[in-house]
Amino acid sequence: MKKLIIIALFILVIGTGSFIVVNFFNNDAVYTKNGISMVAKTEGKDFLIYHDDKFEDSFLKGVNMGAAKPGTFPGELAITYEMYMQWFEWIHEMGADVIRVYTTLMPDFYDALYDFNQGVDRPLYVMQGVWLNENDISSLQDAYGDNRRLLNDFVKDAKDLVDIIHGNAYLEVRPGFASGEYTKDVSPYVIGWILGVEWDPQFVFTTNAINSDLPLYNGEYLKASNNATPFENFLAEVGDKVIKYEVDNYSFMRPLSYVNWPTTDPLNHPNEPDVREDLVSVTLKNIISKPSYYSGIFASYHIYPYYPEFMNYSLEYKKHVDHRGELNAYQGYLSELIKNYDIPVMVAEFGVPSSRGKTHEDINMGFNQGYLTEKEQGEIIVHMLGDIYQTNYAGAMIFTWQDEWFKRTWNTMDLDLPHRRPFWSNIQTNEQHFGVLAFDPGHENRIRYVDGDISDWENDSPLHEDEDLKLYTAFDERYMYVNIVYNSQTFNRPRFIVPISTSTQQGNNYIKDTSITFSQPADFIIDIQSNDKAEIKVDAYYDAFQYIYMNELELSDESVRFNQKNTGVFNPIYQALSNTLYLPQEDKVIPFSKHRTGILNHGNANPEDVTYNSLADYHKSDGIIEIKIPWQLLNISDPSTHMKLSDFYADEGINSEVIESMYIGVVIEENGEVSYSMNMVETMWDSWSEPSYHMRLKPSYYIVKEAFKHLEE
Repeated sequence: MKKLIIIALFILVIGTGSFIVVNFFNNDAVYTKNGISMVAKTEGKDFLIYHDDKFEDSFLKGVNMGAAKPGTFPGELAITYEMYMQWFEWIHEMGADVIRVYTTLMPDFYDALYDFNQGVDRPLYVMQGVWLNENDISSLQDAYGDNRRLLNDFVKDAKDLVDIIHGNAYLEVRPGFASGEYTKDVSPYVIGWILGVEWDPQFVFTTNAINSDLPLYNGEYLKASNNATPFENFLAEVGDKVIKYEVDNYSFMRPLSYVNWPTTDPLNHPNEPDVREDLVSVTLKNIISKPSYYSGIFASYHIYPYYPEFMNYSLEYKKHVDHRGELNAYQGYLSELIKNYDIPVMVAEFGVPSSRGKTHEDINMGFNQGYLTEKEQGEIIVHMLGDIYQTNYAGAMIFTWQDEWFKRTWNTMDLDLPHRRPFWSNIQTNEQHFGVLAFDPGHENRIRYVDGDISDWENDSPLHEDEDLKLYTAFDERYMYVNIVYNSQTFNRPRFIVPISTSTQQGNNYIKDTSITFSQPADFIIDIQSNDKAEIKVDAYYDAFQYIYMNELELSDESVRFNQKNTGVFNPIYQALSNTLYLPQEDKVIPFSKHRTGILNHGNANPEDVTYNSLADYHKSDGIIEIKIPWQLLNISDPSTHMKLSDFYADEGINSEVIESMYIGVVIEENGEVSYSMNMVETMWDSWSEPSYHMRLKPSYYIVKEAFKHLEE
């Protein structure tokens, strides 16, 4: 009789699909109430996960994960099963509970998630995002426009994901979208939905204005409150339809949220200089869960310490004293925001980039958007993690897991070629370097490490060699490398000038107010002083910052305009940080701000060395100078195809052209007099169609790992 029962149960399992299989074999991972299964739910301000036959409340520690690797755009969805498996192992070892993804991924992701979780005691969970086409948002400017096209597409993609999560989907091939057969039921590992994107305030505002007479949505699981705006009504309908589809087809539900950010938060920010950043609010207080929705909703925000400007200039936040007894504007905002909710609130994105370039400054705490070492990145992430945890948020997800070479930033995007961004690593673009996992050039190692050990140059022939000096160059997907080996007994406190020419049609033959001349016009000079202060400078005529912000936009009162060739003037290289700001609450003007990005840092740039400094640009020791210069500091717009910025004034704008040749030299000055000068020699690099890269866990990874381990001890 027992044998017949077992056979009957087996037949029942096979006949009712993979959903029952998961429940049958993993009944400790799924909770069922009134025939509806769940793996997570909300309760008050807590987010609970079902594990070992009970719901457990814990602070969720997570990372966001993008869809791209070097050489690809995210729409190519090129990450492999093997890469995902390696990532899951590292993320699990780091102590994270959850991975947040933004959109539908290829079957490899869900297959790897399922397979990885079969071999661990505590699974990795997923927060599944549903993307909304931002081009359609921009063109329609109405969530209900074009016969509800955005709403219908949003719901359709979410329903596809429901089927995918339950291992029951096949998506046809479409360029830019995931496709293939989805057979692995990962429903016990997906603990929530985070729907949408960072909402453009004008899109929200216009939706509300156009649809002011729209009836309030009243669904089976969610409804819009009497105070709901038309945009919140839109969100309620989308969420309800996603929940209903999963319940009707799989008898399953999970907690649900929507992307939000400070730009559309429910707070007022009287000292915000940009009216668009405080134009409109979106709040989940106006989306109500019905009793039939057992899983519940939660709020999720992307919160960074340097944007919008009110994070810097709020008079209230900067007075906040944190749990450490320190002034903490970031936690000041966190504290004010969470007061508005009686449901769980998660910080779905937070972090800082370990880029060389900088885009924005946190004037209160120095948690800047860029120009941070990988060690500083980890320390700041941990500081913000503590702020979030101590302010009683339900979880925090670091942005992001991996560096993303395809990304752009507003203050560098005009200086490169958009269609070639994934094929090289622009360390000047902060958005490319938020990861705790680095993609470094080179198949296994970088071709050169700037660390004072020149054994990695030993197989190279010098471009120039005499009894006093040897000059070498090398190139990869991120840098031009320069190695100068000189007779330290010959020169007394030398100043090294390294001229670089990328165009024969412009450049300076000399440095103004000095006796230094060059054998041909130089577009750039690397200037390493005898006191070891160093900087790369650009011919004033070829200064992109000067051209864009001074000549074209006139954002500074600087009167000098360099539109003449061969002036002998080399300018410092800057990055713009912020336009002039007017602070309404203080009736105060903050002037245009910039960052002097051409200054070079001395240090050891080898990740294997205990003194490693990821911002080190050069290393000088007795008789040796190693230098690495980011491509963008040489006005190279795409090194993979030999493209550089052309003549701004002749072309009347920022354009690109092929670089035919590059020349480099060395001039040494001692006591104000030239003591050594060589003719500039030609050097060039090979183009490439696919980049080389290898993965490396940054110091920030290990710092976060330690913090995760001790967070709840």
